[in-house]
Amino acid sequence: MKILVVGGGGREHAIIKKLKQNKSVTDVFALPGNGGIAYDATCVPIGACEIDKIVNFAKVNAIDYAIVAPDDPLVLGCVDALEAVGVPCFGPRANAAIIEGSKVFSKNLMRKYGIPTADYRVFDDMQAALDYLETAPIPTVVKADGLALGKGVTVAMTRDEAKNAVVEAMQDKKFGKSGDHLVIEEYLEGPEVSVLAFTDGKTVKPMVSSMDHKRALDGDKGLNTGGMGTIAPNPYYTDDIAKVCMDTIFMPTVKAMNKEGRTFKGCLYFGLMLTKNGPKVIEYNCRFGDPETQVVLPLLESDLLDVMMATTNGTLDKTEVKIASGNACCVIMASNGYPASYKKGFEISIPNEILPSVYVSGAVNKDGKLCTSGGRVLGVTSVSDTLSGAIKASYDKVSKITFYGAYYRRDVGQKALKAVEV
Repeated sequence: MKILVVGGGGREHAIIKKLKQNKSVTDVFALPGNGGIAYDATCVPIGACEIDKIVNFAKVNAIDYAIVAPDDPLVLGCVDALEAVGVPCFGPRANAAIIEGSKVFSKNLMRKYGIPTADYRVFDDMQAALDYLETAPIPTVVKADGLALGKGVTVAMTRDEAKNAVVEAMQDKKFGKSGDHLVIEEYLEGPEVSVLAFTDGKTVKPMVSSMDHKRALDGDKGLNTGGMGTIAPNPYYTDDIAKVCMDTIFMPTVKAMNKEGRTFKGCLYFGLMLTKNGPKVIEYNCRFGDPETQVVLPLLESDLLDVMMATTNGTLDKTEVKIASGNACCVIMASNGYPASYKKGFEISIPNEILPSVYVSGAVNKDGKLCTSGGRVLGVTSVSDTLSGAIKASYDKVSKITFYGAYYRRDVGQKALKAVEV
């Protein structure tokens, strides 16, 4: 089979490595891929949002199956366009990808169908939002409606911080058109959990839960990032909580999308907060999360391609999604200064024996050498019987990888370890 994977980050690298375990896969093309992915797939310099070019490439190269991994091309209708020329795909069509593409849509969906989430208000007028914040409960959360590279959310601990977030989004256009509409919502407290689930629009089969580390610095300090590390499974996500989530969140969401005429097929990501009043949805993503994918897929024992094709064909109820019993830890190595300003173009040295554990997100090949090209450069994942073993193994590998300005959090998994030890 000839497989096409749209995207070029650590998530896509993890997907490609897992897909290659299927013996029927003969060729994998990554559009655009990156310097690290080039070791595992044929990278083609076509951007993830250049949909016409992606479709043409798929036709010319007789692609058998496509995986559209990032949010932007999904929201723009990449799956629709590929399916229109007869290429079966993993991922939702545009009318279902709106569940991530518009926070206003997703919040209204949850309200309409009684899916537990934070209380909220929607604003399309800046002054109305600022007036509301004069008396709104603080802390509060300000969210840009549309996609914003994972940076459109401000957890405002003060009234001034909340007002600044509104002005930046609506007046300064920090997130472009994504900030034309805002959601201002109740601040929730409790452990956060990420659950990625396969669905064919009828059946929901979750993968292992995970815990992300969003802040740039140790101790959950510093700026929000796209993720500085993950562990799986999340110790706060018990079997009892998983059942509650399936009954009150996962299945109701899929059924709600069906009722709206927006059947969702692919990977539906549930960002959850385990509050004292039960689990609530913080956000939906219409695809695999990153870096969650880098700990979830190594624990997936079932064949990834078989499961993906089952979501496309509507046969997920007959397809096993088996999860290994171990633990996984991913540590992200970033360029110093990320997520603000940072330098790039520095050679990356990775010992050969570690390569199978490395998922590259921000690197290019320059004169035959792998060099940094982004803020998050790569993720290093290890699997072990115990969480402490997985954490130690990942940090041991990280210590052997070098590039100028390399930065990483040194406390990935520590919060989870404390929960395990209690």
